[in-house]
Amino acid sequence: MEQKSKYAVLIYPDFSLQEITCLTSALTVWFGEKIDILASERKPCFSEEGFQVTPAKTVDEAEPADYACVILPGAVNPLPALFDEKLIGFLRRGKGTDTLFAAISSSPALLCKAGLLDGKDFTAGFFVQFAETFPFIDTNHFVHRPVVEEGNVITAIGMFFREFAQAVLNRLGYDVGEHFMDTSGPAYTEDELTFRWSDEDYQEFLDELKEFTDKDRWE
Repeated sequence: MEQKSKYAVLIYPDFSLQEITCLTSALTVWFGEKIDILASERKPCFSEEGFQVTPAKTVDEAEPADYACVILPGAVNPLPALFDEKLIGFLRRGKGTDTLFAAISSSPALLCKAGLLDGKDFTAGFFVQFAETFPFIDTNHFVHRPVVEEGNVITAIGMFFREFAQAVLNRLGYDVGEHFMDTSGPAYTEDELTFRWSDEDYQEFLDELKEFTDKDRWE
């Protein structure tokens, strides 16, 4: 039976891969989770870095309540997503659910428009004048901190993508320690930078290798 996704990423034109891959990589590579990629239409979407990503589902084919967490990347130009009523409608359907919404950089504006940040403090990477332009963005609750956790919403400024990932992973119950992907501490020794598989993992690698080459060559 196919593993059901507990997590979803919303994508839209000019979304930032860089701001969320610290989080999505940990979920998929470290913890073996599956992530649904959602968009308003089932067609390729280009990230701000130029990568083409094809969604697995449209937002009409999913509900926020289907997921433990919905992740929203920032976008160099948030306006196409901000005025995409299908995307905003999907988010509005998340009001009153237990789903965790994790939004970074400019994407908290989408949560504001959907009403998911009503009465909640949040942070974001957009300019103050941007926030003041839209009446649905409550500037009284717009605080200027790296990461803000308020109820079932986690928001962050884009440059703090590591701290954002750590906060989301901790909230979801994953043990990533206090220094998740933090290399600013003491210098590593050569021994600490020497990576060895366990016997079990090495055997798993050898078994997989046999699918690609003549096993006798490697014995």
